[in-house]
Amino acid sequence: MSGINTTTFKSSDFCRQRKTKGEYNMPWIVKEQVQFERNEIINLTKRVAQESLERINSNPKRVLLLPPDITRAHSGAGWITNVLYHFFAESSDVQIIPTLGQHVPHTEEQNRWMFGDIPGDKIHVHDWINGVKTIGEVPASFVKEVSGGKAYWPIPISLNKMLLEQDWDLIINIGHVVPHEVLGFANHNKNYFIGLGGKETICASHMMAACCGIENNLGRIITPLRACYNKAETDFLGHLPDVYILLVMAHNDKGHLSHVGFYAGDDTETYLAAARNSRRCNITVVEPLKKVVAIMQGDEFHSTWVANKAIYRTRMAMADGGELLIIAPGLKRFGEQPEVDKIIRTYGYRGTDTIMRLWKTEPLLQEFTHATAHLIHGSSEGRFKITYAPGFLNSEEIESVGYSYMDIDSALARYNPLRMKNGYNTMPDGEQVYYIATPSAGLWSVKERIDADENLSSG
Repeated sequence: MSGINTTTFKSSDFCRQRKTKGEYNMPWIVKEQVQFERNEIINLTKRVAQESLERINSNPKRVLLLPPDITRAHSGAGWITNVLYHFFAESSDVQIIPTLGQHVPHTEEQNRWMFGDIPGDKIHVHDWINGVKTIGEVPASFVKEVSGGKAYWPIPISLNKMLLEQDWDLIINIGHVVPHEVLGFANHNKNYFIGLGGKETICASHMMAACCGIENNLGRIITPLRACYNKAETDFLGHLPDVYILLVMAHNDKGHLSHVGFYAGDDTETYLAAARNSRRCNITVVEPLKKVVAIMQGDEFHSTWVANKAIYRTRMAMADGGELLIIAPGLKRFGEQPEVDKIIRTYGYRGTDTIMRLWKTEPLLQEFTHATAHLIHGSSEGRFKITYAPGFLNSEEIESVGYSYMDIDSALARYNPLRMKNGYNTMPDGEQVYYIATPSAGLWSVKERIDADENLSSG
């Protein structure tokens, strides 16, 4: 992490102090166990709803629920949102905004699949271009300080108009805390600044994170960008009547993802508790891996923008000269918007030096800097081979952006998900592969590339 100011990043630093409810600067609920059953999560969710009536507003007329989008559906955030909707709907006007960021909006069918019987007219699309309002900025001086000079521009704070301009008596954020390539760990106030963020916020943020270095971000509890968001939450959102529900998941002894942590509260300590547990449960330390096979679920991951999480979460485990095979049955495009898809097809995943050089001269990369950052994140920097087995893109398309191609039918026949187990597998011909069923739910690393000051799992 050379050049990045980490000396100030302690648990007590950059913590939001709620101005209107100062007595609650601690988590409401912290529950951790080997595995939660679904009914236990439902009961905890109802407890948060009840406590919000006691702590925030005893008779909320308007309630806003902010769940993640479909790429986090495996966390159970959809049915948790459904529980909250029905808890409040009898006496309150309840509205939902999935925190899409700049992802493709859900279809009506996807909303039904994720959120159940919540009426479609209660679920609103976040428009990151035209549906936002700028309310301030994180100063360039602060950005420069916390990034050690790696980034030197302000981060405008541009957020969803419905959030900012309508009156809310209660706001509940729901999210999955997991290692993340931009923020160190996903969720908490990422729901606001990325999930409900505007183009200016998202672009400035992603480029800052890219300049700090993806491997300096992954698995870090407080990254430079997280410090900026904590400051922005204090400066601009301290008045919101909100609470966070944060979830941590891990694979159980049968290889299935299950809840291992449930956290609720209205301050940064709630995030810190969840992130510490995610760091313990979701980071797997391995020896350098020569061959990794990762599955990106077809009902969640339709672009390399989101499917490249397989690259982000395994890159620190890959051996030099190794190969990462990503089997992506739902892959049908590169970007989440036409402009970003065009950028990826035009420039490809060519490595930091090439992309940073192009960024200085190419207007398209300067306008959509979140895409520029994505091109950097999606490269192995020539250190290992990345192969895609996509459901819908052809070999010419995949190879044109700098990846290798494998026919998906051949990939699924050889590495059948029904036969593979998470971790090390020996194929019938003796090939040794490391299989990951849900790479977006964790982080894999060799010991040398991750801090060793926590109890991390091995595998």
